[in-house]
Amino acid sequence: MSRFWSPIVHTLTPYVPGEQPKLQKLVKLNTNENPYGPSPKALAAMHDANNDALRLYPDPNADQLKDAIAAYHDVRREQVFVGNGSDEVLAHAFCALLKHDRPLLFPDISYSFYPVYCGLYQIDYRTVPLNDAFEIDVADYEQDAGAIIFPNPNAPTGRLMPLADIERLLVRQPDAVVVVDEAYIDFGGESAIGLTARYPNLLVVQTLSKSRSLAGLRVGFAIGHPALIDALERVKNSFNSYPLDRFAIAGASASFADDAYFRASCAKVIASRERLSAAMTELGFDVLPSAANFIFARHPQHDAGRLAAALREHGVIVRHFKAPRIDQHLRISIGTDAECDALLAALHATLG
Repeated sequence: MSRFWSPIVHTLTPYVPGEQPKLQKLVKLNTNENPYGPSPKALAAMHDANNDALRLYPDPNADQLKDAIAAYHDVRREQVFVGNGSDEVLAHAFCALLKHDRPLLFPDISYSFYPVYCGLYQIDYRTVPLNDAFEIDVADYEQDAGAIIFPNPNAPTGRLMPLADIERLLVRQPDAVVVVDEAYIDFGGESAIGLTARYPNLLVVQTLSKSRSLAGLRVGFAIGHPALIDALERVKNSFNSYPLDRFAIAGASASFADDAYFRASCAKVIASRERLSAAMTELGFDVLPSAANFIFARHPQHDAGRLAAALREHGVIVRHFKAPRIDQHLRISIGTDAECDALLAALHATLG
């Protein structure tokens, strides 16, 4: 019955998320979820929110959460935007800030939602190739651009761009909005949020899904100059004026009050990542340096697609992208040490 579709629907190629298997007892290392649960303070706050007030609409501005984020990152409330996961925040940014007469630039190997948003919002874009080491080279972005977006660390490679390079890009592209997508920054990088005070063209987007273990809650935010935030608010309030529910506001706000738990959780993931990277290197894998909660690796003697299928036979799921330049790589989320050991055992069995 596609004859009832609007014309644009025929042109869309939707984003394909990582598999969420229904089978039990699988070691699930394919969607970059945190292996450790949310802060107990966040869980308690959500429990307390389960009351008669649920009959009322939530605060449309989510001021409690904005204040918590602003205090944590030492910015003002009017510099903070919140939404249903960073994907919704990014969607609003594409609509409000990234559609111009000149093309949007982003890496050729990057978050695969970016071209999907460009198709949805009919944004002209140009991809910029990563270098041979799978790094973003800011010199390649010194070209005509309406706007620029990239993840840092990049996904799915995990490689980190130094903060000095981001600042160099901001200096050389003062008339283009630069969106830095920091979904994984807490696992080994330094956030660019501090640069927003000096560069009005910078928007930094983060999520609570990864480092704060709240993927099931769907909360993301952006920090930038109030003029950029105002553009996002205009789009949001033309689309959905109540994006975050009472549970999300309560749990997300409380997570920022438990810094010790947050840092300890990140530290455990980082330690497991380094341990797994070393072990896979010993098995003959080429493992890219990662500042994320995943690694990106290839084995010179084994096809990545066949490896992924063989690991699944052993009850371990990893992500394989059938895309140019990276079709021989696997993206492997960092689980607990026990889950990483299960992966290594499956690799030993598979590699023989």
